[in-house]
Amino acid sequence: MRLQKLAPMPHYRGMASLNVGNLGGYLREQRRNAQLSLRQLADAAGVSNPYLSQIERGLRKPSAEILQQLAKALRISAETLYVQAGILDEQGREELETRAVILADPSINERQKQVLLQIYESFQKENATDGETDAGPDARTDALADAAGGSDAGTPPPSQ
Repeated sequence: MRLQKLAPMPHYRGMASLNVGNLGGYLREQRRNAQLSLRQLADAAGVSNPYLSQIERGLRKPSAEILQQLAKALRISAETLYVQAGILDEQGREELETRAVILADPSINERQKQVLLQIYESFQKENATDGETDAGPDARTDALADAAGGSDAGTPPPSQ
């Protein structure tokens, strides 16, 4: 009996709405940049070798938790992997990064960090309801002062 060589199977990309093929290629590229073997990354992330291989080939859709473990092992941001997987959009990632930068800043205290985050959120809400607001810089400055607990009560209004 003679065996025939089978044609290679195409990658299955129809899983959910996630673009797992692009995620897999991105993960493989990051793993190679980190000079890690498949086995080393799998061990560091706490997943099996075959499972990681399937993710890289676009055959499996990893959970957000697995993506977080992979990101930690690769020393890259989990948000970047979430964007690659389609879990988080680019704007969502930018918002998370903005918050992370504020929270990580050692030059401001915790109260100041919370005030900055509240101001940031209030501007986001304002812009979401009004579209891009037409209020000028004075209105934004007033909103900033109000949110920070400041008051201009003791200063005369600017002359026009």
